[in-house]
Amino acid sequence: MTVHQSLLSKIHCINPHCPNPIQTWGNKFCQNCGTPVLLKNRYIPLRKISKGGFAKIYIVWDQKTQTERVLKVLLETSPKALELFDQEAWVLANLRHSGIPKVEPEDYFHLRRRKSKSEVGHSSQWFLPCLVMEKIDGCTLEDIIEQHPQGCPDIYVIDWLFQAIEILSKLHNEEIIHRDIKPSNLMLRGVEISSVTKLSPTFSGHQRKKKGQLVIIDFGGVKQMSNHRIKPTETPIKPSTTRLFSPGYSPPEQIAGGEIGPFTDFYALGRTCIHLLTGQYPAELEDPSTAKLKWRQLKPVNPTLANLLDDMVSLDAAQRPATAAEVQVRLAKIYRQQRRSLGIFAFLTKVRFFLKLQLIELGKNISRFSHTASQIVHQIVVGSVDTIWEMILGGVGGSIGAIFGLIFAYWSGVGDRLAGLFTNFWFLVSDVSLNIGPEILVFGLAGLGTGVGLTDVGGFGQRRRYWRTAFMGMVGYVLGGLCWEFSQVATSVYTTREDLIILEIMGKFSVGVGTGIMTLGLGLRKHRLVYALLVAGLTAVVFVCLEQLNIFPKLSLEFIVVTQGQPNLLEFLASIAFFGLLGCISGFCLGVSHYIIVPILQRLGLQ
Repeated sequence: MTVHQSLLSKIHCINPHCPNPIQTWGNKFCQNCGTPVLLKNRYIPLRKISKGGFAKIYIVWDQKTQTERVLKVLLETSPKALELFDQEAWVLANLRHSGIPKVEPEDYFHLRRRKSKSEVGHSSQWFLPCLVMEKIDGCTLEDIIEQHPQGCPDIYVIDWLFQAIEILSKLHNEEIIHRDIKPSNLMLRGVEISSVTKLSPTFSGHQRKKKGQLVIIDFGGVKQMSNHRIKPTETPIKPSTTRLFSPGYSPPEQIAGGEIGPFTDFYALGRTCIHLLTGQYPAELEDPSTAKLKWRQLKPVNPTLANLLDDMVSLDAAQRPATAAEVQVRLAKIYRQQRRSLGIFAFLTKVRFFLKLQLIELGKNISRFSHTASQIVHQIVVGSVDTIWEMILGGVGGSIGAIFGLIFAYWSGVGDRLAGLFTNFWFLVSDVSLNIGPEILVFGLAGLGTGVGLTDVGGFGQRRRYWRTAFMGMVGYVLGGLCWEFSQVATSVYTTREDLIILEIMGKFSVGVGTGIMTLGLGLRKHRLVYALLVAGLTAVVFVCLEQLNIFPKLSLEFIVVTQGQPNLLEFLASIAFFGLLGCISGFCLGVSHYIIVPILQRLGLQ
């Protein structure tokens, strides 16, 4: 590019004390104060663009490359300010990444001039530290927040988070902490603010290229993780107690002057992302009693992304991700979830979020009468939506799995072969003869479908681990079916009163065996064994009650197990209904355990 014609008539003196800094193009020295305006025989200051902190920022024309660049001039000459400016220049000159402004070693220099007698103080020589950097054409994420006070779509925030983590990975590998991550220090290269007035909730790879590349700027506060200085020097410098932090974004350990590390940058980046998602300044979202951010209820966000951000902004640094690689692994899972959410899954998710928002809004209206009552209603609403969604997808998954299981079991020949393998194995481990038939495949695929359905909801803080849950659901349902059949035929072998009571209990709790083992694989974050025992017991109790009330008779389970040959229509439908109901009840029991029983146990100090 070439310098614009309108700029050829004027240049800018960088002397902060110059009475008339605007000069005519072509001069090598300021006509008012004598300060050089042709810097290093290469850079010509065109205009001042900002002044912040201890420095002024100018746009300069680089005669060597025929491009505009940025000049940062340090005004404060205290030892600490010079040290920070020196290390910023050294870091930028030694890092090479497209997300970091490019600086060459010769771009850091001191402009020297003798002070005139007319200037304040006695006549002596002064100098201005100067740093020339690559000019990043684009807008900051702070500009985008101003254009979107309601918050940005999470697909954009995920992309910006992914790019920022990639840059921080480069810094942290060099043992450098940025210490000042915030929206104003994150720029999108090549993006004009006019092009982001409306962000679409959908986001393709082509759009990502058009939306620019993220660049981290302002390295004035960087710090070395190791004990030596960023730039080695022969002159020892007394350690400074100066604390650098940005209110609303910096973590408590940085504000208090404690130990910092990669987790410091992750905290600031997490709060920046929450600001982008909600449109609200993070400090305004803090709970006065706990200082934790209360932001999830403001906007529907991918649960996995929300969990990652909550971990990044944890007040306990030990609970945050330890490395950039750990964050990248979790982001990769989020990307896969985004791809899976297309089509019908995206529609169902939107419906779920819509229902959740409407019910939450209802809870907010009720809160006008009583704050305490509103909190209770809010919890009921959220718990109801999550539980209902678990019941729907659990029932749908169990029904679909049962349909495929019946087809493969009775119309493909696979069921007979699988039953033969189970029967041979059973003869080796037990003296009770079981008539294991093709229905074992129906149990297995129904358990697989139920597990996948419950996992896809992602409620109760679950981690979506489809294969693990599918496997545990299949194993659990098969073992539950075997327990039920064993309880029916073992009465001919075990005839004592105690044995018969045990066999009767085993039969009634066989459904609990299946749901309990499946719950262990659902990816719940804590108290997995407690959840498994609760779900197993509650499921069994519900089915016993249904049997006693003749709502779902015992005969329906016998349709599945004792079918000879191919099932008729009644048996086919009964099987589907049984496993669909079992999936619904499993989702219901999960909700009751998560929102009622486990909190009660925690309040009693039992968890």
